[in-house]
Amino acid sequence: VQLQASGGGLVQPGGSLRLSCSASESISSLNVMGWYRQAPGKKRDLVAAITSDSSTNYADSVKGRFTISRDNARNTVYLHMNSLKPEDTAVYYCNALRLLSYTTHEYWGQGTLVTVSS
Repeated sequence: VQLQASGGGLVQPGGSLRLSCSASESISSLNVMGWYRQAPGKKRDLVAAITSDSSTNYADSVKGRFTISRDNARNTVYLHMNSLKPEDTAVYYCNALRLLSYTTHEYWGQGTLVTVSS
């Protein structure tokens, strides 16, 4: 599976962005899709995840501000980011997990940079 992330950019504090993650095949077969982020000098952390039945999970730092959603028809997962803060600045990565025969297959997209600054 190839994942293509897009939508990053420069935004002022309090602003909004929508990230997109397009998959090369049907995302219905992917058990979990998510977004991670990595700020300079820090480890990569989970931001939000969505399962194939649309259950969601969020990092505490983004709850109430970010929303993850999926469009199976477009094979795309979105991350809607509102009320952005400077501490949200990071490279955001798309991730997918597929469970097959008790084995987890993990896929990563390239990062997209989000910069929150005035």
